[in-house]
Amino acid sequence: MSISHATFNHALRIPLAAEVHSRPSLRLNGPETLTHLAVYARHQDDAGAHQLTSQNQLLAGLCQHFGVAPPHPEARYFFHDFGSFRLQWESHTEFSTYTFAEQRAHPVAPEHAFEQVPLRHVPDEWLLALEGKVMAATHVTLQQVSASLTEMRHVFAGNLLVGSDSQNFAKVWTDFAIAPDGFGRVVIQDLGMQYQQAGRLVQRVLEIETYRMMALLGLPQAQQAAPVLNGIEAELARLSAGMSDAGDGVSDALAGIPGAPDDERELLHKITVLAARMEKLALENSYRFAASKAYYRLVQARIEELRETRIPGVPTIREFMDRRLAPAMNTCESTERRQQALSERIGRSNDLLRTRVGIVQEQQNRRILESLNARAAQQLRLQQAVEGLSVVAISYYSIGLIAYAGKAMKAAGVPLNPDLLTGAAMPVMLAIVWLGLRRMHHHVSR
Repeated sequence: MSISHATFNHALRIPLAAEVHSRPSLRLNGPETLTHLAVYARHQDDAGAHQLTSQNQLLAGLCQHFGVAPPHPEARYFFHDFGSFRLQWESHTEFSTYTFAEQRAHPVAPEHAFEQVPLRHVPDEWLLALEGKVMAATHVTLQQVSASLTEMRHVFAGNLLVGSDSQNFAKVWTDFAIAPDGFGRVVIQDLGMQYQQAGRLVQRVLEIETYRMMALLGLPQAQQAAPVLNGIEAELARLSAGMSDAGDGVSDALAGIPGAPDDERELLHKITVLAARMEKLALENSYRFAASKAYYRLVQARIEELRETRIPGVPTIREFMDRRLAPAMNTCESTERRQQALSERIGRSNDLLRTRVGIVQEQQNRRILESLNARAAQQLRLQQAVEGLSVVAISYYSIGLIAYAGKAMKAAGVPLNPDLLTGAAMPVMLAIVWLGLRRMHHHVSR
């Protein structure tokens, strides 16, 4: 029975299985010369915000020049043999890498290995399109010839030489500097590497250089944030001193001095503005600092994979990074911690001020309620006085009506004394009116 695999596969099984094979290393067999470019994919728009550009536009232009079909717009990896050189392209979150490789027919001495590089086959128009985007540019030569330490120092023009022996299969030499041609240089001596070891070693070395540069992107932002943080700290200290001075204002406000909480409200407004400034700064730097931290971890992981052993008289790549890159990363990390601590301090000051303003407002509301209660009591006493007058007035008019009724009855021949009737009706009418008003008042109260 034949069943299609698509009927029981998860929709993401095939893409996820292919992901672990999406970035293979180049297959290198020295002598080889490589040029590696890391092209930054972010740009600033008119408002100053960073936006991602399409990372395969440059690749499509290069393929079009050589008459090669470009990869799918959603592709993350591309490899093609153009005849005179081989190209491996990888797309990352913030950058894309172009690795041009060319195999030499004969070994070349290290000091002459960089005279002809595979980048010479690339059109100048394409290189001009990279203006302002290249983050890392490195030439690598993979040779099976041996060279002394003195010869290597000559290759790198006397700069501080960094090198190590990688698992006794290869020696890696570099200075992590930019040569006059605008490219860094790496010399790898093949001491008997096996299948694909050369490609993996070259990939690790190039990733160390690329991730090193990407990690350092956080350093300028940390340096720019330092004076801003100094200003915010000074302003917070001034506002904190103002809060201490305003403590007497709270006591005055509680004592009933009008207008005393205005200083508190002004301080609250200023500290709210300060919190907004701090939040804006943290938002602008959070992504860059997090990215630098991630890139630095990748650098450390790639160095660990080299399994370096020391070459006498030469610092290893790990030692160089510990002395040169680690302080920059520590600066970014300390700036990030400083931003977080300052935000927390501003938040605590903001909460304290809000509490104090709330206490003042509660005291003011309490006084208002007490005033309303006093006015209600006065109105109640006035109402009671009015009710007494109302009983007299209503009784007076009611008794007057009874008197008129008695006079009318006397005129009609009824043996009745109107004055006696009026006098007898007066206490009864007063009692009836008083009880009626009390009953009505009790009903309204309920």
